[in-house]
Amino acid sequence: MSQKTNPLAGQPAPLELLVNVPRLVSAYYSGQPDPSVAAQRVAFGTSGHRGSSFDNAFNEWHVLAMSQAIADYRRQKGIDGPLFLGIDTHALSTPAFNSAVEVLAANGVELMLSKDDEYTPTPAVSHAILVYNRGRTTGLADGIVITPSHNPPESGGFKYNPPNGGPAGTDITSAVEAAANAFLASGLQGVKRLPFAQALRASTTHRHDYLNTYVEDLAQVLDMDAIRGVEIDLGVDPLGGAGVHYWPAIAERYKLKRLEVLSQEVDPTFRFMSLDWDGRIRMDPSSPDAMHKLIALKDRFGIAFACDTDHDRHGVVARSTGLMQPNSYLAVMIDYLYTHRPQWPAQAAVGKTVVSSQMIDRVTARLGRKLYEVPVGFKWFVDGLVDGSLGFGGEESAGATFLRFDGSAWTTDKDGIVPALLSAEIAARTGRDPGERYAELTQALGQPVSDRVDAAATVEQKKKLSNLSPQQVSSSELAGDKIEAVLSHAPGNGAAIGGVKVVTANGWFAARPSGTENIYKVYGESFKGAEHLGRILEEAQQLVDKALSAG
Repeated sequence: MSQKTNPLAGQPAPLELLVNVPRLVSAYYSGQPDPSVAAQRVAFGTSGHRGSSFDNAFNEWHVLAMSQAIADYRRQKGIDGPLFLGIDTHALSTPAFNSAVEVLAANGVELMLSKDDEYTPTPAVSHAILVYNRGRTTGLADGIVITPSHNPPESGGFKYNPPNGGPAGTDITSAVEAAANAFLASGLQGVKRLPFAQALRASTTHRHDYLNTYVEDLAQVLDMDAIRGVEIDLGVDPLGGAGVHYWPAIAERYKLKRLEVLSQEVDPTFRFMSLDWDGRIRMDPSSPDAMHKLIALKDRFGIAFACDTDHDRHGVVARSTGLMQPNSYLAVMIDYLYTHRPQWPAQAAVGKTVVSSQMIDRVTARLGRKLYEVPVGFKWFVDGLVDGSLGFGGEESAGATFLRFDGSAWTTDKDGIVPALLSAEIAARTGRDPGERYAELTQALGQPVSDRVDAAATVEQKKKLSNLSPQQVSSSELAGDKIEAVLSHAPGNGAAIGGVKVVTANGWFAARPSGTENIYKVYGESFKGAEHLGRILEEAQQLVDKALSAG
């Protein structure tokens, strides 16, 4: 029932699969979206607007419209501090950056652009917003990150982070989306713009040293002395992403002589990547196929790690186990952090998404901490990280962040760099790598097995699935175990999960439509083995099929 793997998965990308960058950039400027076509409108999913210029889904018009919509939103809300603007290494990010600067400067926005045009990871932007706003009640800063995250090389992306530093909530994105689409429909009437060279010279355009500000502050969130003294070799592959120059700077600043940066190559075709499961290039550090080259170096390093293109996701390869599943490493981080951060608030809860492993529930219960379970989307963790009621927030797709040593917020968006480095702190402080730490957890708490099934779905089918209710689950058992809960809303904050989750003492499944693609996803996990997991997924599929066929 798992997704079908392409025979080229894990192999180097053949030349014919590499994106034609000149044509991609040309399409960015020459393509004109048709706002009457849904796929060509601005649409903010769980992480901003994404698309390709080849499909008229991410073109100059989109970026001009979104930038003006954000400038207007800032004005309406009285947000008049600086706007921190960052970009990753995707081919469309630089032209989109130029378009955004032209509009934002024309609107008199105080822009903070990266010193020396350095690429800017998502966590560096979130960190910059929080640091600037600390102690302020007026003149607050916000930010934009131009990135489609780990998506393929032909993709572009654009996301807004309000003054809380995290991903914008739907109240903000729906307003920005509506305003941007109105600009598209009007032929960009009302969009202000300056020539790029003039925008760079504007008195409101400034340079900010994101790299050194972020690197210098790492000692406030990680035990860099312990990492420096770790007795194993460390390797990192930035996967050609925005943090490509951050890793050498981290190694130099903290004298991490055992950290080897495996590549500093930046190539918008990402030809150095291994193909992902579906035969496409995708910079996903949690994918065994995309991480094939780093996994092959398992025996060369005690721990190796990587981050995706905007460095908000992590992947950890431990010598003991190879590439760790995201849920496994989340559980290890939680178990370690809540016993090695004495200054954190005693009531600080553990944040997880509804489709993250039940192992996290068991670890949290053993720690005596409260579990805060929310729908998919990192935005749900932001308020808790800001006020300290959450010590950690993590999601199943290898995204996480956690508090500084003193219990204050580090970032409120996902940070790939800090969890990657934490693997070395764990090894240094405990004498065991994260894979060995996870093995200890499974011995004490059980061994989960999990899978996810993706299947095509129309817009109408996705709508049916998102409206699934507990009343549609008529059975009292799941795979032979008593059903303990049927959820359509997350236990932590009561927000709709956009689907349904069914929970037993030994496993669970969740079915929900994708927020960014025309597919639905069925997640499942069992603590009773692969055969039991198969039964869970089979029964889950029957429920979904019944819901989709309903009139």
